[in-house]
Amino acid sequence: MSILSKDESGMNKINSKVPAGKLEEKWSTYKSKVPLVSPANKRKLDVIVVGTGLAGAAAAASLGELGYQVHCFTFHDSPRRAHSIAAQGGINAAKNYMNDGDSVFRLFYDTIKGGDYRAREANVYRLAEVSAAIIDQAVAQGVPFAREYGGLLENRSFGGVQVSRTFYARGQTGQQLLIGAYQSLSRQISLGTVKMYNRHEMLELVVVDGKARGIIARNLLTGKLERFGAHCVVLGTGGYGNVFYLSTNAMGCNATAIWKAVRKGAYMGNPCFTQIHPTCIPVSGDYQSKLTLMSESLRNDGRVWVPLKKEDAEKIRKGQMKATQIAEADRDYFLERRYPAFGNLVPRDVASRAAKVECDKGLGVSPTGLAVYLDFNAAIQRYGKSKANVLNLHNPDDATIIKLGQEVISEKYGNLFEMYEKITGENPYETPMKIYPAVHYTMGGLWVDYNLETNIPGLFAIGEANFSDHGANRLGASALMQGLADGYFVLPYTIGNFLSEEIRTPKIDTNRQEFTQAESEVSERLNRLIQIKGKNSVESYHRRLGKVMWDYCGMARSEGGLKQARAIIRELRKEFWSDVFVPGTTDEFNPELEKAGRVADFLELGELMIVDALNRNESCGGHFREEYQTPEGETLRDDEHFAYVSAWLWKDLAQEPELIKENLEFENIKIASRSYK
Repeated sequence: MSILSKDESGMNKINSKVPAGKLEEKWSTYKSKVPLVSPANKRKLDVIVVGTGLAGAAAAASLGELGYQVHCFTFHDSPRRAHSIAAQGGINAAKNYMNDGDSVFRLFYDTIKGGDYRAREANVYRLAEVSAAIIDQAVAQGVPFAREYGGLLENRSFGGVQVSRTFYARGQTGQQLLIGAYQSLSRQISLGTVKMYNRHEMLELVVVDGKARGIIARNLLTGKLERFGAHCVVLGTGGYGNVFYLSTNAMGCNATAIWKAVRKGAYMGNPCFTQIHPTCIPVSGDYQSKLTLMSESLRNDGRVWVPLKKEDAEKIRKGQMKATQIAEADRDYFLERRYPAFGNLVPRDVASRAAKVECDKGLGVSPTGLAVYLDFNAAIQRYGKSKANVLNLHNPDDATIIKLGQEVISEKYGNLFEMYEKITGENPYETPMKIYPAVHYTMGGLWVDYNLETNIPGLFAIGEANFSDHGANRLGASALMQGLADGYFVLPYTIGNFLSEEIRTPKIDTNRQEFTQAESEVSERLNRLIQIKGKNSVESYHRRLGKVMWDYCGMARSEGGLKQARAIIRELRKEFWSDVFVPGTTDEFNPELEKAGRVADFLELGELMIVDALNRNESCGGHFREEYQTPEGETLRDDEHFAYVSAWLWKDLAQEPELIKENLEFENIKIASRSYK
């Protein structure tokens, strides 16, 4: 059955295949009725999983344990280098360990509200529902979550919520969870149900008779192009934040796998929805190639402020005054002032814009003027007094309080403080951190239905590679939750819906004409890049693209700016294909060739992001159109005209992308203005 139908205006409308019934019963009913594949038949079916982050590793391990023959790919030298390792602050789950009123429904509601009512209800509720099982799974794997004195798991707060539901392992939560997923993956590799292909990059999706049946991958060590066939393909390759060049993503993170799917006809969902993280180490110069995240968990105890007086801010920027010399009365704790109900724990998009507003006023505190303070002095004092009380130290002096308080802060965030000091040369125990927003996460991604299947049958997308759960803004600690939910607890069920119809399909023959043609197209593209022999480096084009995206499609957007950016990107892409220099050959280890292919894809994806941002004449979450804001500078949604998912069909560079809408219906919560005041 086609997933498309026509609305009243004749525009294509999309079917998300959400099961009927009550919201809280949809997933359990689905699981009880979904078609199954018998153990004997699972052994006959091949599944390709691209990516070994939390989503990819969890999916490959789970599918291998079920008995499928899994072929797993990473462009890293080890699955453990996937970017999930960089996640810091924690993972959400509705277990209500703190007895503070949390529930599955509250996690669902917070996620929908945090995403500014631009996410699909059924997918988000399912995510909240399976969240508790993720923690049990991770604990069973030995993930060393923080624990209370009595041995129970500890929780802390994150932005956009009023409960403590975030489980964490200091500032290394992503690393510890990835080790857990990696050990599960390694077990299946040793058992032979998963075959691992390190240092292989997917460069093309192969579609046979309308179904995803394989990939073309390049062996990055030898340059050889290789064909791999399977009954279905799963993409868990992360987000596309590096289109901005400067981001918190590792430099190797890219959009090539999902973009190859888009070029084969997969819909791209909400590409303009980009998350700007408020607590990053500020840009210090043009020499930088990436930015460093300071976990959102720091906003639990850190207070965000700027000087009240412009002259004080100017003295700080010139090095004539220190933060500690600013009297309490001369500080503006602007998040606490503007959003008293949530204070420093407002969602990321709200906190980021608020910081930009203060810096635009001339109150920034770094030499560039683009930084605010994140101050831990009050927390050190509070924890120090509490610890002294526990130790029966009566009337402790200030030095003792500070020493004890710093010890508590170190237990919670020590590795983050060490990282900050190594990068900036400043001791954050003694002087406030300087932070500023930076690109961090992309809520957009491949459009998927309730089964996590794209509009191309047999092509699935999981984790940050799909668009499905976060709407226009992701709440902190929800990325790890979604990645593991998709990989461990959702895809292993939903993939059976497709594969149950494939048990009579023989192994996919990679000698078919479709594989030959796909490999030929990849080879031609790589050779074309090598043969340009221009004058400019790949890096220079990436940097220029990133600046255009940040300036015109970053924290603030406008119709005029977006139209200008689209024209600039088209010219930049034309120049790239005529004047880029890629050294070496295609049949060798060639990192510059890898990078060139990824930047070429960014130059196309960046334009689609701008098209999407131009189409959405409203402000919601991380998409802030300057023309659409309240008198207080908050987002101004247009629920009558834009309560839909933008699913884009990319045709070619000569044609306009086609917009296909998935209308969002809110049956279980009341759509309302988002307020954190």
